[in-house]
Amino acid sequence: MTRGWRRLLIGAGALALGALAAAVVSVYLLLQPDRFTAMLQEQAHGAGLELNLASPASPTLFPRPALGLSGITLNAEGDDSPILFATSGRLVLPWSTLLGGPTAITQMEVDSPRVDLDALQSWIAARPAQSPDATPTIPRIDAGVIIEHGSVVRGDQLLLNNVMLTTGSLAADQVFPLSMSATAPAGAPLQLRFAATPHMQGDALQLNAIQLHLSQGPGTTLTLTGNARWHGAADASAQLGGKLDQANAGNYDIALTLTPANQTDPLLMRIQLTGPDNEADLRLPPLALAAWWNTLNSPVAPHAGPQPDLPPGSGTLQLAKLQLGSLSIEGLSVQAGDAAPAAAATTAKPAAAPAKPRAGKSK
Repeated sequence: MTRGWRRLLIGAGALALGALAAAVVSVYLLLQPDRFTAMLQEQAHGAGLELNLASPASPTLFPRPALGLSGITLNAEGDDSPILFATSGRLVLPWSTLLGGPTAITQMEVDSPRVDLDALQSWIAARPAQSPDATPTIPRIDAGVIIEHGSVVRGDQLLLNNVMLTTGSLAADQVFPLSMSATAPAGAPLQLRFAATPHMQGDALQLNAIQLHLSQGPGTTLTLTGNARWHGAADASAQLGGKLDQANAGNYDIALTLTPANQTDPLLMRIQLTGPDNEADLRLPPLALAAWWNTLNSPVAPHAGPQPDLPPGSGTLQLAKLQLGSLSIEGLSVQAGDAAPAAAATTAKPAAAPAKPRAGKSK
């Protein structure tokens, strides 16, 4: 190879390297990873959360503009216990954002997230109570969400493993789809499919055309359809109906009704189940039920009063045999609250008054 060809090749290589370096700088300037990181951190701060990354976001341009995230940690402000930790994530961006358009995300991908329910519950408990006059809104989510290889824990206890979740975008009057699969600690596969159309009717949020499909292993499937409405606080209502199919026990009709709270009654959920040898008609207050559940998972303070050992609610439950995953129930009969028979009343006869001494004749 002549000296002229060598110089030409060296010059072409230098130009290629320069173009590559210019492309990398251009991608960084166009994507501006810092503004997306600041946007996410600002949104987290507005919810009382802190978002931290192990390293700055790394931009890529092909096959689609995206930002790579590494070592994602989300925790409540002032609390070191992470609500969520993920090894990596990816924010897919529209081309319009690169060309000076508004900051937007078309898809969010999270790999191997770990969610701690104890830390999540502590953050929810510390949130300020919502004003009864607050008007519900539909939180618009332009980005679809993809979660892979996730897990849900409570402290050191594994609740769900190998969680895979996919959602579409969330916007008014558009169908919002969600699908999830996971594995229970015993190894049973779980699957959830959900779809609904959010709609604002005046100052109330409606979920129309709800479709819910939940299955555990090959033997248990729950299917529900219906509508729901939320006007703020405990002013919520829902009507859902469907089927509970169990391979070893039969098919059951199930109905769920949510009645809003009023000046005398709390928010109330009624569950009706009818099928072969099994019947249930239960009325449960969801808010009181959640508070009861919290007491079971909270340490008992010294000198505390007696802890409730039964969940709040009323109704009847007659189960000849029911299989829920690895739990088998046979011959269970429950009557609680207003449905419980009144205790037999006993009527005590009044004690006889002591006899008065009679005046005797003196001798």
